[in-house]
Amino acid sequence: MDPDPIGMTVGELMSSDPILVWPDTPVSEIAEILDRAGITGVAVVDWNGYLVGVVSQTDLLRVRASEDLWADWSRLNAGHIMSRPVLTVTVDTPVEEAARLMESRRVHRLVVVADDGESPVGVLSATDLVRAMVDRGD
Repeated sequence: MDPDPIGMTVGELMSSDPILVWPDTPVSEIAEILDRAGITGVAVVDWNGYLVGVVSQTDLLRVRASEDLWADWSRLNAGHIMSRPVLTVTVDTPVEEAARLMESRRVHRLVVVADDGESPVGVLSATDLVRAMVDRGD
């Protein structure tokens, strides 16, 4: 892989095989998944495998900060707290464009979708971009 992120595409930097959850996945299970996998967010898909939202650590933090939501922790699921609409890119999106989108929308990840625009195939995170910057300096 060319360590210079200029001219690279999202497909060259993204993490493939994203961890996916359903809208009815309990929030407590999502917290465990994030912790166990060492990631900061998961894509939420419907029963057809189409992207419907994202649950991030920030969404979980909002639950913890709200007395009403925290009181219902055991009854909450992904569908209750997921962020939407989801910002997406395709594998052939230039990395520079993806980085600008992440910065302008103040998000830490973009879901990479297949050509159908709805099926997640990967995730591009701020961590992926920083890693490419570090690799460029080696």
